[in-house]
Amino acid sequence: MEMEDYQKVLMLTSHLFEYPDAAWWQELPDCRRAFREIEAQQPVSVFEDFLAFVEENGAKEYEDLYVRSFDFSQNTNLYLTTQERTDFGKQSEEMHHYKELFLRNGLDVEKQLPDYLPALLELAASLPAEKAAQVLTQIKPRVELLRTRFIDAKLPHAFLLDLVLTETAGLEANHA
Repeated sequence: MEMEDYQKVLMLTSHLFEYPDAAWWQELPDCRRAFREIEAQQPVSVFEDFLAFVEENGAKEYEDLYVRSFDFSQNTNLYLTTQERTDFGKQSEEMHHYKELFLRNGLDVEKQLPDYLPALLELAASLPAEKAAQVLTQIKPRVELLRTRFIDAKLPHAFLLDLVLTETAGLEANHA
């Protein structure tokens, strides 16, 4: 089955947000081939620029940036319920909501927490456009907040979130 552009963009974005281990680096040529199959020019340009940045920095420097940005920063980590750490009851409720989102769509997250952005992007990419729009619309406020924080931290990953928000807007317009 041929993937639609939104699915390709979301899958690639999800992958690029994963930890840059040896397998991740080995898969970069596959990513490059995959994003060249996307018809829309904006995602192709963003992916090219992002991969150029990653490759220019090299494995050690990019891994250091990744760890500082996503593992050791409460402001810019990829777990959406940790963005506002003031109310743990609310955080728990949101976590349950994300878990239900996976289960309602016939999937379960086994290796990650259900509020992990790459997992949510994979979920949306696995769904028909109308259901993907629903998932993305639900996480949109958190993605927007994360994008603002990425910009403040001068992280190039903000451009990847621009792609997510662009795909969200397109899917919302077509399936409202």
